[in-house]
Amino acid sequence: MTQMPPALDIYRAANVLVQQYGAEDAALMAAKRVDALLALGDVDGQLVWKGVLRAVRDLARTDRKADERIN
Repeated sequence: MTQMPPALDIYRAANVLVQQYGAEDAALMAAKRVDALLALGDVDGQLVWKGVLRAVRDLARTDRKADERIN
Protein backbone atom coordinates (compact mmCIF):
# COMPACT_ATOMS: atom_id res chain seq x y z
CA MET A 1 0.00 0.00 0.00
CA THR A 2 1.35 3.41 -0.95
CA GLN A 3 1.22 6.50 1.20
CA MET A 4 -1.79 8.81 0.79
CA PRO A 5 -1.01 12.18 -0.76
CA PRO A 6 -1.16 15.17 1.59
CA ALA A 7 -4.63 16.60 2.24
CA LEU A 8 -3.63 19.79 0.45
CA ASP A 9 -3.00 17.84 -2.77
CA ILE A 10 -6.32 16.02 -2.41
CA TYR A 11 -8.14 19.35 -2.01
CA ARG A 12 -6.24 20.85 -4.94
CA ALA A 13 -7.37 17.98 -7.17
CA ALA A 14 -10.94 18.37 -5.88
CA ASN A 15 -10.86 22.09 -6.55
CA VAL A 16 -9.72 21.53 -10.14
CA LEU A 17 -12.63 19.13 -10.67
CA VAL A 18 -15.12 21.61 -9.20
CA GLN A 19 -13.76 24.40 -11.40
CA GLN A 20 -13.91 22.24 -14.53
CA TYR A 21 -17.23 20.47 -14.00
CA GLY A 22 -19.15 22.32 -11.30
CA ALA A 23 -19.79 20.85 -7.87
CA GLU A 24 -22.42 18.27 -8.81
CA ASP A 25 -20.66 16.92 -11.89
CA ALA A 26 -17.28 16.97 -10.12
CA ALA A 27 -18.64 14.57 -7.51
CA LEU A 28 -19.99 12.34 -10.28
CA MET A 29 -16.63 12.35 -12.10
CA ALA A 30 -14.74 11.49 -8.91
CA ALA A 31 -17.21 8.69 -8.09
CA LYS A 32 -16.81 7.25 -11.60
CA ARG A 33 -13.04 7.28 -11.14
CA VAL A 34 -13.38 5.45 -7.80
CA ASP A 35 -15.50 2.77 -9.52
CA ALA A 36 -13.11 2.46 -12.47
CA LEU A 37 -10.09 2.02 -10.22
CA LEU A 38 -11.93 -0.59 -8.16
CA ALA A 39 -12.77 -2.48 -11.35
CA LEU A 40 -9.07 -2.42 -12.26
CA GLY A 41 -8.13 -3.69 -8.82
CA ASP A 42 -6.20 -0.51 -8.00
CA VAL A 43 -7.01 -0.28 -4.30
CA ASP A 44 -4.46 2.48 -3.62
CA GLY A 45 -5.80 4.62 -6.45
CA GLN A 46 -9.34 4.00 -5.29
CA LEU A 47 -8.49 5.21 -1.80
CA VAL A 48 -6.92 8.39 -3.17
CA TRP A 49 -9.96 9.13 -5.32
CA LYS A 50 -12.31 8.43 -2.42
CA GLY A 51 -10.41 11.20 -0.66
CA VAL A 52 -10.89 13.46 -3.69
CA LEU A 53 -14.60 12.63 -3.70
CA ARG A 54 -14.90 13.52 -0.01
CA ALA A 55 -13.05 16.78 -0.66
CA VAL A 56 -15.33 17.64 -3.61
CA ARG A 57 -18.36 17.09 -1.39
CA ASP A 58 -16.78 19.20 1.33
CA LEU A 59 -16.01 22.04 -1.07
CA ALA A 60 -19.58 21.91 -2.41
CA ARG A 61 -21.22 22.16 1.02
CA THR A 62 -23.26 25.28 1.62
CA ASP A 63 -24.28 24.52 5.20
CA ARG A 64 -21.94 24.78 8.14
CA LYS A 65 -22.34 23.71 11.73
CA ALA A 66 -22.81 26.50 14.25
CA ASP A 67 -19.44 25.83 15.89
CA GLU A 68 -17.55 25.09 12.66
CA ARG A 69 -14.71 27.43 11.78
CA ILE A 70 -14.53 29.01 8.34
CA ASN A 71 -11.07 29.41 6.88
